[in-house]
Formats: sequence, structure tokens, C-alpha cells
Amino acid sequence: MTAARLEEEAALVTGASSGIGLELARVLAANGHPLVVVARDAARLRTVAAQLQSEYHVPVTCHARDLAQVDGANDLWADLVKANVRVDVLVNNAGIGAYGDFHDQRLDDIQRMQMVNVVALTTLTRLALPGMIQRQRGRIMNVASMVAYQPAGPRMAVYYATKSYVLSFSKGIATELAGSGVSVTALCPGPTVSAFEERSGAQQSRIYQLLPQTTPRAVAIAGYRGMMSGRQVVIPGALSKILAVAGELPPRTIALAVNRFLLNRR
Repeated sequence: MTAARLEEEAALVTGASSGIGLELARVLAANGHPLVVVARDAARLRTVAAQLQSEYHVPVTCHARDLAQVDGANDLWADLVKANVRVDVLVNNAGIGAYGDFHDQRLDDIQRMQMVNVVALTTLTRLALPGMIQRQRGRIMNVASMVAYQPAGPRMAVYYATKSYVLSFSKGIATELAGSGVSVTALCPGPTVSAFEERSGAQQSRIYQLLPQTTPRAVAIAGYRGMMSGRQVVIPGALSKILAVAGELPPRTIALAVNRFLLNRR
């Protein structure tokens, strides 16, 4: 943890050491939000926290946590409670992907993906909401994906399913919270310039060769603006909006066939 002490409500960003998460942290800091940044790599996270604090002059604390661990999200929240940190903005950005035929994927990789993409996100949302509702203010952003609108993703079946969960979950609780002063936004970016495709193995697929990629900065700016205005869903970029709509049009078997082509190795 950095030496900075948070004496006011803060924005909590998971997966904040790179990509969309880092850019969201930058945008939040630029708009004056004290930060709590979370990621697995402690050394990288300390560097990021120091840079953000130096550049934007806001308090930044860092918590190195592996949210794939069973008690990862609970332990993180317990530390925040102990430090008297009140979270008024929660950004559930941390996510894991895996590419390949389901039956060939390591069971450990599948379980880690479910823990981070679904369980930790749901847990942190549940832990943050009571305080937000009591204070009658708060913003939650859950980073889903444009693929949440697709019928399925052959070779990325679990990843697509987890992002569908995030979108459905976010819309459901956003509707529950209407009039409470608390909003929930699902951010659904399309292909984005990041290390995700390399880490997940999806760089082998056609989707990253045939579709243009948005910058993490553009995604973060669109997401922040949408979250602060209380929008339920933000889909950055015209192409992503088109693909999201197309994925829901009947017959969905056509979208499934297209996804099978795009997710095959080139």
C-alpha cells in the first residue's frame, strides 16, 4: 500500500494495472476521485499507484489481490473496512479470458475465469451496495463486453458466458436500484488494443485480424461518462453497437455461425 491515506470516499478499480482498468483509473483520477487500485502484480501496481498520485495529485492506495482466490474479494473488502475507506465508485474491471476448445482447456483456468469474471464481481457489488444505498449515492461499473450480446462463442465458450452474466446481472440490479441514488452501468467494449488477446490465446483467432480495435483510453472515457450520467449500458464505438444489435437479431444461429468463423484459428 502506498503512503497515501484516504480520508474521503474513493473509487475502487479492479484490474487496474493495465489496459482498460488502468485507463479507467486515469480518467477517475483526472476527475478528482481518490483511488483504490487492485491487481495481482504487486510491483506493477505500486508503480501505477505512484504514477497516478504524482500525475493527478489524488490519494491512491494499492491492494495486491488475486481475485481468483475463494476469499479474494471478501479479504479485499475487509481491508477497506478496517482502513475506514468508503467506496462511492466501484469499477469491476478485472477479467480473465481463455481461448481453445472447452474440453482441452485446463480446469484450473476455467475455474479462475469464473471466479474473477463472475464471483468476485458479484461479491464486491453486493458488499458495496448497502453503504451506497444508505448514503443515497454511488456508482458501479461492471465491465462486460460486446460479446455479452452474442448467442455464444465457440472456442471461448466460458468467457462469452461470463460476460453474458455480467450484462444480465448489471441490468437486473440497475432496475432494482431505480430511484435509490445508486446506479449500475455495464460497459460493453468490442475488440480493444490490449494484452488480453495474447494472455487469453485469442490472438490466434480471426476476430483480432478482421475487426478494428478501439483504444483502452476511448473505452475508458466513454465508460466514465456513461457511468456518471447513470446509463445502464455503454457500448463504445459504432461497430460494437452494430455487432451487439446483430447478435440479438433472429435467427441467432446466423450470429453463432459467424462467431464460429471469427473465433477459429486463422
